[in-house]
Parts: sequence; C-alpha cells; structure tokens
Amino acid sequence: MSSSERAAHGRAERASTGRGHRARIVAAFGIVLAMLLASCGFHLRGDVTYAFDTLYINSPTGTPLAGELRRLLEGGGTNVAATAAGAQAILDISSVADDKQVLSLTGGGRVREFQLTKRVAFALHDANGKDWMPAAEIVVRRAYSFNESEVLAREAEEARLLREMQTDAVRQIMRRLQTAKKPA
Repeated sequence: MSSSERAAHGRAERASTGRGHRARIVAAFGIVLAMLLASCGFHLRGDVTYAFDTLYINSPTGTPLAGELRRLLEGGGTNVAATAAGAQAILDISSVADDKQVLSLTGGGRVREFQLTKRVAFALHDANGKDWMPAAEIVVRRAYSFNESEVLAREAEEARLLREMQTDAVRQIMRRLQTAKKPA
C-alpha cells in the first residue's frame, strides 16, 4: 500500500469514527433531554375536564373573544348551550377592553414604544346565582416599538399582537374554568 493510499485510508477511518462519535453524542443528548422533561413534570395536555356539563357564554354582542372561546370549548368536547336556561353553568364576560399607551419616548419627544393592554372581566355561576368561581379579571400586556417611517408595518404588528393577546386571554379563561368547583 502506497503512502497516499494509507493516508486516504486513515482519513476514511477517522471520518467514520467521527460520525459514530457524533451519533453517540446526539443519542446521549436526547436521553438527557428526555430525562429533564420527565423530571420537570412536563406532560402533553390530555382531555380537558370541567366541573360542569353544559356552559352558556353571556357576553356583549359581537365580541370576537366570546366567539373564539365558544369555538375552542366546543372543539374540546364541551357543550355550549344556546340559552342560560339550558346550561348548568353561566360564564358572564362583563367587559373586554383594549388600551394603548405610550411606553417610552425618544430624546426628541417622539414615541418609541407603545404598550397594548387587554382586560377581560368574567365570572362563573349557575342559574341560581351561586358562584362556581369568584369574579376575576385577566390582563394581558404586550409592548412594541414604533417607527414613524414604518407606519403600515407597525399597524399590522399591532393588529397581530391584539389577536395574540385575545387568544392568550381565551386560553387563560379556559384554564381557570378547569379549576371551577360546583357550589355546595
């Protein structure tokens, strides 16, 4: 075997051992990651259960938040009643408010950042007025930077943030509904 053949053979051996070594490192990393996820209590969301069988959503007319909440609840298998009389529990969404405030200014006094706030006030009770869950308010905030030369892009970002905030508020309401207890 010539010296050039021996050199090529040595490079091939090192390359194949390097791949095997990398594969062992990746496998070890996967095992460590799985152990970390198991030890922190992580688990996939299973079926969602509520203390009520049917729910009526009482909200101001035309509220997109109530529509999204209804879709997610029905998609999860919860019966959403058409009237309060046909429901075991009533979710009163008393207010949904969006607010926009200046968060910071530039040295020249121009707006640099805005803060968006979404507030949702709600309560859960039965037809007799007994509380299943005390009245609560969810507040979701997001900040975004503003540049006068990119007005259209910032308006689109603001609309996207408001949609994300609504989805976040709906998911928080659903998690709180899981903790509701039937009054004694």
